[in-house]
Amino acid sequence: MDTSIYDQKFESAVAHFAEEIKKVRTGRAHPDMLSGVQVEVYGTKMPLNQVANITAPEATQILVTPFDQANLRAIAGAISSTPDLGFNPSDDGHNVRVPIPPLTEERRREIVKSLNNKVEEAKIVVRSVRDEARKAIKVAKAGKHISEDDEKRIQAGIDDSASQANEQIAKIAKDKETEIMTI
Repeated sequence: MDTSIYDQKFESAVAHFAEEIKKVRTGRAHPDMLSGVQVEVYGTKMPLNQVANITAPEATQILVTPFDQANLRAIAGAISSTPDLGFNPSDDGHNVRVPIPPLTEERRREIVKSLNNKVEEAKIVVRSVRDEARKAIKVAKAGKHISEDDEKRIQAGIDDSASQANEQIAKIAKDKETEIMTI
């Protein structure tokens, strides 16, 4: 029985988690902080990175340069109206500057709680992949495609892969938590 598809699903879950926590705010400015912002331009909502160049020239500021200057106000409005960011952008006629305020201890703790929720979601995905693999193993054994010894060996391999995925998630989360709590 080929278990490589489950290994790929475990790797995908870890990679998705790593991408998701890039959006979690730390004390330093990072262009991914604005990745969830949708801007109303040309009569449709578009992701910010499709209508502007986003950079972090300083540790405390994000610079957004629109591809079309006519969208400047729409970009600033979209950033300020995204409630979970809490940013107050200003435009200078050419760019939108987004100052990143320093995090308070209380806000850092809230961000860590949010991070822990994302960790739990990632672990749930890993568990569901493991359960899916276990069902496939049982079906293969019931259909006499694998022996009982093979079932136990494959099951142990799946459990090891799930444990490794959970360890990777925990390590990524611990590194991010350290980054968040560092002043």
